[in-house]
Amino acid sequence: MRWWGRASSSMKEEPVGNTWLVVGLGNPGPRYAATRHNIGQFVVDELAARHGAGFKAHKANARVAETWLRPGGPKLILAKPNSFMNVSGGPVAGLAAYYDIGVERVIVVHDELDIDFDSLRLKAGGGHGGHNGVRDIAKALGTPDFTRVRVGIGRPPGRQDPADWVLSEFGPSERPTLPILVGDAADAVEQIIDQGLVAAQQRHHAPKP
Repeated sequence: MRWWGRASSSMKEEPVGNTWLVVGLGNPGPRYAATRHNIGQFVVDELAARHGAGFKAHKANARVAETWLRPGGPKLILAKPNSFMNVSGGPVAGLAAYYDIGVERVIVVHDELDIDFDSLRLKAGGGHGGHNGVRDIAKALGTPDFTRVRVGIGRPPGRQDPADWVLSEFGPSERPTLPILVGDAADAVEQIIDQGLVAAQQRHHAPKP
């Protein structure tokens, strides 16, 4: 499901050894499709739409869209695990093995409670910060040294349980900004692949005007 609109042409050439796995985390099924916890999948949907790519079932228990950043550029494997968030590691490790992609070319896009809504933070490696999906991927890959695009959803107001917050839909005040946030996160993924993590951090960690 894609609620925002930008699309571009598909790509046709793959340079050897320059394939990237971009995983959008979330929970499967319509019950969770529009929730905060699934914002990582919104981002890979946006990337697929930009490049005119469609998702197909993959034996690694995921839906996968294959495309290219640009003609003759890096190949992108866009993936949405069919598993629930907390057991995302199996599909991610399976896809990395199937496509022979090293951890240095794995990007995981996920929601982040400890980052304000409408903000991004990018990093490679480090702890999981209490995010069970990230924890499971690190365990399955045998290393935490993959890149993360952390999409801020903010903490719940008052005493609301964070577990209920992440499994709820974005509110009326957030929805107008949501397509911009998703687009920014998709831009960050593309810039990491094209220009490197540091360049992407310099752009997306800068204060907004």
